Amino acid sequence: MSNLFYQTRLRRPLLDRAEGVYMWDVSGKRYLDGSSGAMVSNIGHSNPVVLEAMRRQMEKSTFGYRLHFENEPAEEFARQIADRMPPGLDRIFFVSGGSEAVESCLKLARQYAVAKGESSRFKVISRFPSYHGSSLGALSVTGMSLMSAPFAPMMHEMPKIPAPTCYLDRDELSDRDRGLKYARYLRDEILRQGPETVLAFIMEPVGGASTGALVAPDSYYAEIRRICDEFGILLIADEVMSGAGRTGQYLACDHWKMRPDLIAFSKGFGAGYVPLGAMVADRRIADAVIDNGGFIHGFTYAGNPLACAAGLAVLGEIDRLGLVDAARVQGDKLKARLQALMQRYSFVGDVRGKGLLLAFELVANTDTMEPLPVELNAHNRLVDIAYDKGLIIYSRRTRGGRLGDHFLVCPPLIVTDEQIDEIMGVLVDSLDTFAKETGLAYGAAA
Repeated sequence: MSNLFYQTRLRRPLLDRAEGVYMWDVSGKRYLDGSSGAMVSNIGHSNPVVLEAMRRQMEKSTFGYRLHFENEPAEEFARQIADRMPPGLDRIFFVSGGSEAVESCLKLARQYAVAKGESSRFKVISRFPSYHGSSLGALSVTGMSLMSAPFAPMMHEMPKIPAPTCYLDRDELSDRDRGLKYARYLRDEILRQGPETVLAFIMEPVGGASTGALVAPDSYYAEIRRICDEFGILLIADEVMSGAGRTGQYLACDHWKMRPDLIAFSKGFGAGYVPLGAMVADRRIADAVIDNGGFIHGFTYAGNPLACAAGLAVLGEIDRLGLVDAARVQGDKLKARLQALMQRYSFVGDVRGKGLLLAFELVANTDTMEPLPVELNAHNRLVDIAYDKGLIIYSRRTRGGRLGDHFLVCPPLIVTDEQIDEIMGVLVDSLDTFAKETGLAYGAAA
């Protein structure tokens, strides 16, 4: 029996220790962390440089409330983060997680509109499917009705446009034209809602759990920025999963030189060493709000010295180990191996992503992209098979949380060629087992 409860009654073994890309339970069984937890452990587990930085800070102070003291780790970490951002995006607000980061972006955006005398602006358009967090504000922009429906009476549901799921389209458009088509859904929705009421658009530059590492055509990103500028609305980049180097750039937005107005960070930002995240804001936004009476928002642990010491050390290790480049190089290798699965398994319908934010999707028919039958419960069953064989991967329902099955394969950015071989060996074995259980077709070696 356990006094803990989370989403379900699922139980797992007790964790004993973790190092690098591996984790061990108390029985001594080893697991390869093929999803970095929930795409968190970007630099691997138990990095000694980070642990030493935390130890040094613990000997000085573990907490100092921001209204009473400034602290050096927070100041230096904020400076170094600002140095990595596009010009002007240099105001940092620390939080403890992704939902808090998104919530902070939404509230700062709203207070900026009020400060400018545009109080009619309050609607934040997002995409369906999408995931932006579990707090009520973040949930209001999350495009997953399975998660938001029970709480609908408690919040203001925000408008949604289709996510750029071009891999499902069966039209004659070029990639460029498909990107423009999906971007222009934003313009249409702004006009439908009334431009004077629209505050911001929030998007994941590379999709996370809800869409499985979805990447739009290149044309999409510039057009989104142009449309936001046309109507004077803010662009919020949810980089909670895609940021901190995972896609092969420190910001996923940097692949397309798309400059957001606000950025939400977490997950790999603290790499699992402490609960940590941040909102990065354009100085014109933060300064306007501060000068108009202050930011009416805050969290007890914002700018915690121990958390910021850990985050600063994580950032240093990303640089020292060259992990942004490693994500790109190792990601290309892993993606090629995942794409080869499509030759072996008739039910692997798509492989997508950037860097080491990668996913594959299972389907019943690769011509129509019809999902597998729900009763196969593929998104849970394949995860359990792989887990039993010592590989951790991450899954979600692809089509709005109710249909479809995708699997994120996102190991720490320190993953080696040999460990990629190990991931693929267990993954192929697991897919073979799943195919035999379900009677799905499979064939030549991947």
